[in-house]
Amino acid sequence: MLFGAHCSGGIKKALGNGLAMGAEAVQLFVQSPRTWRFPAHDPADLEAFRAMREEAGLPVLVHALYLVNLAASDEAIYTKSVDTMRATVDAACAIDADAVVFHVGSHLGAGLEVGLERAVPALEQVLERCNDRTWLLVENSAGAGGTIGRSLDELVAIVDALGGHERLGVCLDSCHLFVSGVDVTDAGVFDALLSDLDARIGLDRLRALHANDAKAPLGSNRDRHDNIGDGLIGEGIGVFLAHPKLQGLPVVLEVPGKDGKGPNAEEIRKLRELHARATS
Repeated sequence: MLFGAHCSGGIKKALGNGLAMGAEAVQLFVQSPRTWRFPAHDPADLEAFRAMREEAGLPVLVHALYLVNLAASDEAIYTKSVDTMRATVDAACAIDADAVVFHVGSHLGAGLEVGLERAVPALEQVLERCNDRTWLLVENSAGAGGTIGRSLDELVAIVDALGGHERLGVCLDSCHLFVSGVDVTDAGVFDALLSDLDARIGLDRLRALHANDAKAPLGSNRDRHDNIGDGLIGEGIGVFLAHPKLQGLPVVLEVPGKDGKGPNAEEIRKLRELHARATS
């Protein structure tokens, strides 16, 4: 496995920040996570990122804006979401990222079918902007409210609705699985999930993992990440990390860190140690 983290600093600084903490994979935002405004990136910054990444030789993921809701019925939100996703993929392609990780959004109670009727045409537009290197990865959700992607069935529905697009993949988050009712600390339960995913989507589409502990209980649908070993998953996250079908994938931390400033070298160290114990 390639152990890494979501790093602050955007295109200018995230890669350097990740390398400084010993990350073997880096995830970043290409815009402020707090606003719809998308920056006009300096071509020199894009080139500098590509050069540093080529020298480091590590996987790079871009995470789309959390404000995005591709299932929104509100036209203003929908248009902003589609425009932002298109711009995000363009920026990801410009830095040769391996993928854009995203959440579909919420149908806000209208139902999965109605939500997909909105999301699928939007995703078709976005996928047109991907390339053989830069994929689009739908992340499983924690399941709160009407969020789409809360179960394997819903992930399958998304992939099927898009005709199994050749540049569409999946990112699995350990915390989101746990709080949506999949006990990732139970080897039998987790193996069954991966076997089902392989049969219905294909493990070749599983391109990245998020390793996060959970502050909320199993099946609570509450998306609250905790530092590795401090939450209710605890050392049981070793089951998630040790599965033989997942070895070789980039594993990204999205934890608060001890100081509330996000992942750091200590969290990556804990992840490596848990993996080593679980696979020994």
